[in-house]
Amino acid sequence: MAVLSSKELDVALKKGELNRIYYIFGADTAGVAAVTRKIIMAAVGGSEEFALTKLDGKKLDMSQLEELIGQFNMMSEYNCILINDYNCEKPYDDMRGKSADEVTKNLLAVLKNIPDQTVVIFNVTGFEVKVQTDYRTRKNVIKDKNKKLADFAAKNGTTCEMPIKTPQELARIITNKTAARGGAISLDNARELAERCLCDELVIENELDKLCAYANGREITADMLSMMVYERSDTTAYVLAKAVATMNAKEAFEAIDRLNIGSDNRVIVFHAVYSTFVDMYRAACARKNGIGIDQAAADFGYYGRSFIMKNAFNYSSGMSIERLRKCISILRDTAVRMNSTACDPRFEIEQAVTRMLKVSR
Repeated sequence: MAVLSSKELDVALKKGELNRIYYIFGADTAGVAAVTRKIIMAAVGGSEEFALTKLDGKKLDMSQLEELIGQFNMMSEYNCILINDYNCEKPYDDMRGKSADEVTKNLLAVLKNIPDQTVVIFNVTGFEVKVQTDYRTRKNVIKDKNKKLADFAAKNGTTCEMPIKTPQELARIITNKTAARGGAISLDNARELAERCLCDELVIENELDKLCAYANGREITADMLSMMVYERSDTTAYVLAKAVATMNAKEAFEAIDRLNIGSDNRVIVFHAVYSTFVDMYRAACARKNGIGIDQAAADFGYYGRSFIMKNAFNYSSGMSIERLRKCISILRDTAVRMNSTACDPRFEIEQAVTRMLKVSR
């Protein structure tokens, strides 16, 4: 009964060690779903239809939960209950007349009486459980109210965080999956695919299916990645930022072409561009104060995304803090115009980039 990594939890399940309560969360929602699936299979096997009850955490009825927890199942050794997206910060959509702390207190009172034949799983796939790094233990610690439920689960069962995998970790997974499909991809290209997809395993899976079908048994090359892989706004925004940092107007306007900003996606695309410059400003401030990439990623809450801070460190190396401030001010003013007037979003981005390219170092 403790806080376990996914590998440690996997080992425990293979040994047949099943606890009465689990709390599974993390930025890797695909990983959360996969671990949840393993726990369910260990508890009820093929008897899900009869032995598994799924509950919506935002509509949790404590009386119903208490009744379900006490039930015996004739078709399975265990009675399994899956509760998705219970949020201690705001348990219900409508909290009028209710206190979040009181609702969670009532929940924990119900969970104190889980019998041996019942397994209760809490998993989070629809919101972010906020964490920070404890530098003494080098582990993430939940810093919002969900810590109450996670700590209760760790004390009485198991809590497991599924952080986003690094590009290096995903590269190994991608090469193995490609080989299983009868193809091949180098580790460098696999890492490039992971970074292009922002380490989102669901996106990677879709892109890998497409690449393997196109390659048809051949090795997946860098040219194939450039031609076939959908480029996320976030990724292109870094290309744009790098071009501004190096005063490369041609590359900057080519990146704007790839962003393909319009009225329907103006908010998402502009946010990606603005956030990228904020990333670079944070990196520049960290560098000035002698703070490394990993510590800066933790300090600024780059939850499982230290590779973004690494890119920000690289791209901001040629820009002073003063120039970055001016660029962010330009983007701020652009945001005001885009949100208050019926302007052409592409024109506004082009004008902003032109002004940023003229800002002295």
